[in-house]
Order: sequence, then structure tokens, then C-alpha cells
Amino acid sequence: MILSFIVLFFIAIFAGFIGALVGIGGGIIIVPALTLFYDLPIHSAVAISLVSVVATSIGGSKNYVEQKITNIKLSMFLETFTVIGAIIGAFVGLVLKASALNFIFGVLILYLGISNFIRRKIDYRLENFENVEMTKLEKYLEMNSEYYDEAEKKIVKYAPKKPLLGGFVSALAGFASGLLGIGGGVFKVAAMTSFMRMPMKAAIACSKFMIGITASASALVYFISGKTNAYLAAPIVLGVLAGATLGSYSMNKIKTYYIKLFFSFLSFYLAYRMLEKSIIN
Repeated sequence: MILSFIVLFFIAIFAGFIGALVGIGGGIIIVPALTLFYDLPIHSAVAISLVSVVATSIGGSKNYVEQKITNIKLSMFLETFTVIGAIIGAFVGLVLKASALNFIFGVLILYLGISNFIRRKIDYRLENFENVEMTKLEKYLEMNSEYYDEAEKKIVKYAPKKPLLGGFVSALAGFASGLLGIGGGVFKVAAMTSFMRMPMKAAIACSKFMIGITASASALVYFISGKTNAYLAAPIVLGVLAGATLGSYSMNKIKTYYIKLFFSFLSFYLAYRMLEKSIIN
């Protein structure tokens, strides 16, 4: 039992570290690890993962806010959509079969891996805000921002586009969070970089800020249903918190290209394993 807890602790450190680097909750590592290596029912794995996602957000978002990478105004706008989706997703997740969840999880991770690989060289940024055409809503929300990129040694400016489309995708991200225990960060980062034309690192920081709130809404539903195993959750939460803190200090020192490339290959492996499990079961 002690050995299992130690192994889980180090898996959680890795999950928290990777989660902080790419703006996710670490659930894409925690859930497969618990279901594939510990043979835990996926509903219980999702419940535990959601608790760990809250810890990941706490460990990572603090440092991103201090580094002034997080766009707090944008984050709170998108989170109003996400929480609603998270609660609905949690109720749907409780009634679906394990094989269906495994399959959905695998397809989702495969898509995200392909998307990040294709866009690995793309990172949206501006030289200035003055020449940017903006809609009335974009002007009203005033979500333009900037941050200092330590890897490139320069200030990065950006102007988020299509806030309502970003809000819609964020609602889907919340739904995925409650359904799969992943915090929804994978969707949020994809929405902000693809639809809202935000730099990768700003999207990661905003996602990290939001996923704790999203996961809390879903985790409460699973906890009330009795699916949360507190004994397994304890070492995972501690490990994820440590890993997320370390990862948040490292992210701004690594070039965006390498972050996307690593995330892509990790996604391909996890997608293969989860799809395999859905077919076997």
C-alpha cells in the first residue's frame, strides 16, 4: 500500500508539472494512470482527478498571476460560461458507461494532440494595439493585455478576438471537465489560441487560473455521489501541487514550439492506451 502511494505521488508530480506547462489540470495523465495501472473504475478516477485539478490550479495560477501573464478580466469572463457546462457534464458523466467514457477520452486526446502538432509553429501576437480592428463587444470588454516572455526576452502584446465564441467553447470545456475529470484546460487553451488568437503562454496562464473553479463545480457533484476515494486522492493532490508549482516557474522559460510538440506526443500515447482500453472493455 505504501509503495502504491509513493508511485502515485510521483505520477502526480509529473502530471502537475506537465499540467502547468500546457495549461491543463493534469487529468489527462491522472485518469489514464488510475484506470490503466491501478484498474480503478473510470468514474472514481474522474472524481479523484477533479480534486487534483483544483490543487493544480492553486499551485500553478499563483505564479502566473505574479508574473503578470494571466489576463484576469478575460479569465473571469470565460469562466462564467465554463461553470455551467461543468455541472451539466458531471451529471452526464455519472450515468454513462465506462467504455463510453474511455472512448470519448481517447478521441478527445487524439484530436488535441493532432491540433497542437499542426499548430506547433503558430503563436499569435501583436507589435501594437493601435492597428487592430475590433468589434464593439471586444472594445467594450477591453481585454487587451501584454506580458514579458522570459524565453524570448521581450514583451508580448495581444488582443483577444471573438469573446462569445470563446465563451461557447469554454462551456464545452466545462462539460468535458465534469464528464472526463480533465479540468477543461485542454479545450480552453485550444479555444484561446485558435479562435481568440491569443499567444500560447497567455492562454496557458488564463486556463490555469480558471480550471480550479471549473473542477470544483464538477468535483462537488462526484463527491456527493460517493465516487471520490479520499485515500487515493491524498497522495495525488500533494504530488500534483508540488509538480504544478515547479512547472509554473518553468513554463515562461521554455519556447512555445517545444511545449506544443511535447504535449502532442504525450497526447498520442495516452489516446492510444485509452482507445485500446475502451475496445477491450
